[in-house]
Amino acid sequence: MDSTGPTGRAARPGRTARQAAGLVLDEATVAALRAQLPRVASVVVAEVMQQVPAYDMPFQGRMGKIIERAVQVSLASFVGLASGTAPKTAPVGVGVAAASELGQAEAKRGRPVEALLSAYRVGASAAWRELSVEAVAAGVDAATLGRFAELVFTYIDELSAASVAGHNQQTSSAERERLVHLDRLTRGLLTGLSEAALDDAVTAADWVPPRTLTAVLVDRQRLLTTAGMLDPRTLTLAEDLPGAGPDQSVLLVPDSGGRSRARLLEILDGHAATVGPARPWAGVAGSYTRALAAAELHLPGVVDTDAVLPELVLHADPEALADLREAALAPFAGLPEETAARLQDTLRAWLLLQGRRELVAETLHVHPQTVRYRMNQVRDLYGERLTDPDEVLAILLALGR
Repeated sequence: MDSTGPTGRAARPGRTARQAAGLVLDEATVAALRAQLPRVASVVVAEVMQQVPAYDMPFQGRMGKIIERAVQVSLASFVGLASGTAPKTAPVGVGVAAASELGQAEAKRGRPVEALLSAYRVGASAAWRELSVEAVAAGVDAATLGRFAELVFTYIDELSAASVAGHNQQTSSAERERLVHLDRLTRGLLTGLSEAALDDAVTAADWVPPRTLTAVLVDRQRLLTTAGMLDPRTLTLAEDLPGAGPDQSVLLVPDSGGRSRARLLEILDGHAATVGPARPWAGVAGSYTRALAAAELHLPGVVDTDAVLPELVLHADPEALADLREAALAPFAGLPEETAARLQDTLRAWLLLQGRRELVAETLHVHPQTVRYRMNQVRDLYGERLTDPDEVLAILLALGR
């Protein structure tokens, strides 16, 4: 076996091999231990299956035999090291590299690293229990037995550390890949991907669709803080939002319609945010579009688009609104600006309050006689137009805030 590393220098033995250097068992003990390895390996696998539920099914059948063989190889390497016959640079058991690969494989299967570490601990205890009985029967003294125990558990520590590193590496890699898929899914939802494309994106992102999604626009600096207070399924997009400003980011919040909407608004309270309507998850682009429109109103605080529908309707077509105002408010065109403003405010209140003079006066903080005087002026300007329902609707829209 080549004992050099990738740089051509002699490979440095691991902790287990270095610790084994001072431990030498006699030939009779080594022979007795080797004879028991198949049985010990079987016991180890059985105890892991019994005490670690995550490995009950995976260790059955053909896979169980493979694992049992790997355990046997590992135990045989201990005996080889302890006999002094194995090279100092020889890998111990299945090796650290294999343990790292095992950690990666377990992460891919979705099993937590804690299950693998438990299997190591249970397996090491079972192996040592069985081997120590044989060693004592072969006449191994207490001091040598203690060093042999240290060897076993040092090896398990090495394997555990390697498996944790492999698991973490795979988990971080998988999480980065998932974040990329979630980003693509979010962008696809906002831009109106086809149903089939959305289904593919959902599968790739390993995301469970809710019943509805609500688009929430927030400042980019508050995106992560806000997302941390919401449903873990919330989708986010921090930059390059279609149709949005450079500092805007979006959250797509699951199931925040109906009574849940009040809770969402409460969470957002105290910060600038624009909350679109709840829509079926695949149709959240409509919620996003409305949130963008509401953001153009430049209202302070948390803007609930459900509460500003009239304003959104009025501002949906700015040119049409400008033309409507010019036509509907034409009678005021020849008046001084301040006079026209007073009469327009009075007419708006009069129409909204259905001509109740006292209420109009109270709203405008003027005397009822003042209301009467101003409305006489308005009637002179508009004539019969104030009795035409279509004209009245146009005037109200024109006077809308």
